[in-house]
Amino acid sequence: MMALNGHLSLQGLCFLLLSTVLDSQGTSLMSSFSMPLSRWSPEGASLIVGLRLKNGGHRCEGRVEVKYQGVWGTVNDLDWDLKDAAVVCRQLECGVAIDIPKGFYLGSEAKPIWLSYLVCKGTELTINDCLHSEAQNYHDLDYSHNLDVGVSCSGFVRLVGRDGPCSGRVEVHSGRDWNSVSGGNFTFPTAHVICAELGCGKAASVLGNMPIRESDGRIWAEEFWCEGQEPELRICPRVPCPGGICQHSGAVQVVCSAYTEVRLTKNGTSQCEGQVEMNISGKWRMLCASHWNMANANVVCHQIGCGVAISTPKGAYFVERDDQIWKAQFHCSGTESFLWNCPMTALGIPDCTQGDMASVICSGNQTQVLPQCDSLSEPAGSAAPEESAASCSDTAQLRLVDGDGPCAGRVEILHQGSWGTICDDSWDLNDAQVVCRQLGCGEALSATVSAHCGEGSGQIWLDDVNCTGKESHVWKCPSRGWGQHDCWHKEDAGVICSEFLALRMVSEDQECAGWLEVFYNGTWGSVCRSPMEAMTLSTICRQLGCGDSGTLDSSVDFREGSRPRWVDGIQCRKTDMSLWQCPSDPWKYRSCLPRDEAYIMCAGRKPESCPTAAPCTDKDKLRLRDGDTECSGRVEVWHNGSWGTVCDDSWSLAEAEVVCQQLGCGSALEALQEAAFGPGNGRIWLDEVQCRGRESSLWTCTSEPWGQSNCKHEEDAGVRCSGIRSGPSPVPGIFSLPGILCLILGALLFLVIIILVILLHRWRVERRALSSFEDALDEATYEEIGYHVTPKKETVLRSPELPAQRTDAFSEVYDDVEEVPGPKAPSASQMSKWEVSPEENGAGDFQTGSPLHFPRGAAHPGKEDSPWLLQGEKEDTGYDDAELSAPGTATVAFHAVVLKKR
Repeated sequence: MMALNGHLSLQGLCFLLLSTVLDSQGTSLMSSFSMPLSRWSPEGASLIVGLRLKNGGHRCEGRVEVKYQGVWGTVNDLDWDLKDAAVVCRQLECGVAIDIPKGFYLGSEAKPIWLSYLVCKGTELTINDCLHSEAQNYHDLDYSHNLDVGVSCSGFVRLVGRDGPCSGRVEVHSGRDWNSVSGGNFTFPTAHVICAELGCGKAASVLGNMPIRESDGRIWAEEFWCEGQEPELRICPRVPCPGGICQHSGAVQVVCSAYTEVRLTKNGTSQCEGQVEMNISGKWRMLCASHWNMANANVVCHQIGCGVAISTPKGAYFVERDDQIWKAQFHCSGTESFLWNCPMTALGIPDCTQGDMASVICSGNQTQVLPQCDSLSEPAGSAAPEESAASCSDTAQLRLVDGDGPCAGRVEILHQGSWGTICDDSWDLNDAQVVCRQLGCGEALSATVSAHCGEGSGQIWLDDVNCTGKESHVWKCPSRGWGQHDCWHKEDAGVICSEFLALRMVSEDQECAGWLEVFYNGTWGSVCRSPMEAMTLSTICRQLGCGDSGTLDSSVDFREGSRPRWVDGIQCRKTDMSLWQCPSDPWKYRSCLPRDEAYIMCAGRKPESCPTAAPCTDKDKLRLRDGDTECSGRVEVWHNGSWGTVCDDSWSLAEAEVVCQQLGCGSALEALQEAAFGPGNGRIWLDEVQCRGRESSLWTCTSEPWGQSNCKHEEDAGVRCSGIRSGPSPVPGIFSLPGILCLILGALLFLVIIILVILLHRWRVERRALSSFEDALDEATYEEIGYHVTPKKETVLRSPELPAQRTDAFSEVYDDVEEVPGPKAPSASQMSKWEVSPEENGAGDFQTGSPLHFPRGAAHPGKEDSPWLLQGEKEDTGYDDAELSAPGTATVAFHAVVLKKR
């Protein structure tokens, strides 16, 4: 009991137990008190007259302090929870409670502890409406400031719906729920106040008239008229919306940035040449010259109104200062309006050497036109001095697209005002090396062909590019020339550079929990977990599509195996849109020990990539709704787990043609605007879509980024196509290339089997015929055939003489005998023509039309005979001879007769 008295007074313990009973029993027990318990404190203690949060990152975060008898003191509570914190946030107009740290915001040892407990239901308007202890200095009763309670509130204003807490739709908290702010009369000064209050730098862009959905909640009934110097939005002047209605103006979207200004300084003054400096989170920083190129310089010159870049002399204007050098890398294409709109990488960037500062010399005249650079390749190994100004400026620009980052993707060139691709004929690693170096993306890892990163659109600017690898620009390599090619976009070239980065979770059975790995320099490696604070975890989970928060799990046993441990010391800021923008230690193959690899568990789940459970195609992610046929209606696309519409800005027959072809609905008949098929709901995913009409899908056309538009659903686009889709679509994969090859090979195999069966059948028929022929020779008999062998000059066939059978019946019955020459090689067809008329007295068995057979042993029993030769006796039979000769043998003379009946 002595230890307990050090923390809670007996009186406080009683009221704490009482509050627990009240929570479990409900309002029926509360009614037994003579006065409302929500406003009751023991012995009629004085009310708390002030409330604030101290030592936090902003006004709505910190240690809870209350004012009593003119003195600020703390609150000490062992059972502090989110219900209590919710009332504090509501009373301070700080939105909702998101965290309740204890003992985290120290530095209050000299302050009294006014309250020992606070029991709220969460719906009260002030802490005076809650049950609380008597106000007295509990520090004198040995209460410790280590148990002082704290609150982290969401704030009065927030930005939602974009990448992180520093961009999105503006919402304010009414004390009960979040309300969208109207875009009517919303100004940049108001946006600056919001960004500053959120700790997000300054406003980079403001987009009004955003469509308002039912899920967006109510509309705030006031307009904010800030001057820009106010510390918080809630103290800005407010006026009611005109007519009391704010919906017609739509919502407003604000994008904040830590990068707010850029300038060139020379001798301490700002002008159109000098050292590049940026205002980052309110402080001017010099930029490192690492990967600084002409495309970045062109953006800077254009942004400050100084024309175009002439050269980038490194360190020429360096002035030593104590300012920290900002070592982030910018990957501009050259067409961006602001430097901070370019893709930026800070993760793993090495430290910058002193004096290696980025500098730019601009033309100084925004309207000046500079001569085109020579398109010939520079001699190998030669380079112009960096300090000297160039006499011309490259008008072409380079970028990589559809590769999940600025250092991988399809190669595209801006020439004559339009973006085009490069054909993959002769495309190799030397060509890719020039592209990667030109973009500041390190070394080339791969030169991709056959539209590996998707088919482009528009012009094919270069073909048969043949770089040596040392050129400064890819268009200075030998090629056919601008626009000369014999290619299709299915042959678009691409590259993967060593600075290409990718992120993933490695787990056996979970999508949003596992070992964190990053792809760098062509290899997957782990990420180290120090310090890995809440903002860093939030950025990682959000980038992976796994919610807005996460935790480190240090209880998992470290995994076995050898792999790079690429990076450590990651410290993301609220303004960082992705992990790549977060500062960290430089890349290193062994950045930490194996036990320090990060295992992260994110709070959310990844959005469905397909509208159905089965694998889907581009056709499945597009649909038409509310039309009079299957091939007409409002255009809707699937993105980030939900269906949304397309704004009709720039909507024409070219875009409608792509939609109709993608859906298999024939050609486009009409491109309809202004929600001709009725307004849709959900997000407006695409705006300013511009197609050429030959793209494979609607989202391969140029457009604003996903989800960024200034449209309402009254501007939803629609199409009417010529065709009508028939029945369900075939099962995916049947008519794929492997399926077609299988069908062809199967047909060929079936044909071969048929041919073999036919050949086998013919062989069996011929064999059967030959067998019948030989059997017939054995069966046939003749009354008398005399033959003798007449030797020739090649060989003489010898055989024993056999006695001949003789008959005189033929001479009696028939009166003439014709001499018939015997065939050289007796065949079945010839023998079938030899006919013998049957004897009336039965002397012969021959049938008219029967083939002439040569019996084995019938005339000469016990003797072997040859298939070509039959031996006869020498005795004259009275018949003329017929010769039969086989090739390469002696000529055989036969006595053959044709008998004619008298």
